[in-house]
Amino acid sequence: MATLYAHSALFLDPSFAKEFVSKTRSETVAKYNELQQMFPDIHDNVIAMYSHEKTIVIEFVSTGTGPDGASFRLPIVTVLTIENGLIVKDATYYDL
Repeated sequence: MATLYAHSALFLDPSFAKEFVSKTRSETVAKYNELQQMFPDIHDNVIAMYSHEKTIVIEFVSTGTGPDGASFRLPIVTVLTIENGLIVKDATYYDL
């Protein structure tokens, strides 16, 4: 998945900060590896995808089991900006 991102991309994600932050491709790999370790049964069910020019919007529901054994269901929307065939901006919205 990380190869879909530019070598450096901007991320807006509540798990990082309240503003856009720049992350390298290797930092993106580390984040998703950590996520997979914390939630080994995580699954994303895509509800809808929309695209216009260089923007893709993905609506999905993430489900899994937390480290405490409690299951979760989290609706998420991600807005991706594409340049030269790679993701350069990832704005992900969800409510914890």
